[in-house]
Amino acid sequence: MKLLLVEDNERVGRFVKKGLTEAGHTVDHADNGKDGMYHAVSASYDAIIMDRMLPGGIDGLSIIEALRMHGNQVPILILSALDGVDDRIRGLKSGGDDYLIKPFAFGELLARLDALMRRSQSVSVETTLTLGDLSMDLLAHKVVRAGKPVALQPREFKLLEYLLRHANQVVTRTMLLENVWDYHFDPQTNVIDVHISKLRQKIDAGFPTPLLRTVRNAGYMLTDRE
Repeated sequence: MKLLLVEDNERVGRFVKKGLTEAGHTVDHADNGKDGMYHAVSASYDAIIMDRMLPGGIDGLSIIEALRMHGNQVPILILSALDGVDDRIRGLKSGGDDYLIKPFAFGELLARLDALMRRSQSVSVETTLTLGDLSMDLLAHKVVRAGKPVALQPREFKLLEYLLRHANQVVTRTMLLENVWDYHFDPQTNVIDVHISKLRQKIDAGFPTPLLRTVRNAGYMLTDRE
């Protein structure tokens, strides 16, 4: 699943994102209300994990209310240390689908996310990513280009998945380090260059149109546009 985590506590955010990533999910993380709102309205997510109390001029419930007002029915799990009955009622009435009180067990968070997805009738879970003649089956863990299978190592598969989810967008090295390698610092190695080179050989070599391109002084882009 592609998830949005809006959590301002650095330790909690790092813990939850790491666990969700290890569970096979793609996670975007915002640590304030302004960025949380931006992500929520500018991208498509299978579910959102939303803290109530946030810096940045907008709180979690306001973000949820804004999304619902504009017809966005993405499943939302509210995280909060506010554990009163009235607090929970207000969270659910604002448009939240479930309410998990801090501190919580990570296993329960995962179980509640799974339950939200099972209950959701309006969200279509993405199982295939495509760009031009390149296709990735997320369930079968297979990649095909122009009808030919492409064998990828696990890290290459994760790298390609991230690039496909951000197709036709410039993806920076920092974005790749944080979302593919889960590094929140630059290790000062050529790990990205090595994997990009290997991936480019596998998905572009022998095909008339290169998809994986280097954007000078910016990063990389997966695109089939001229």
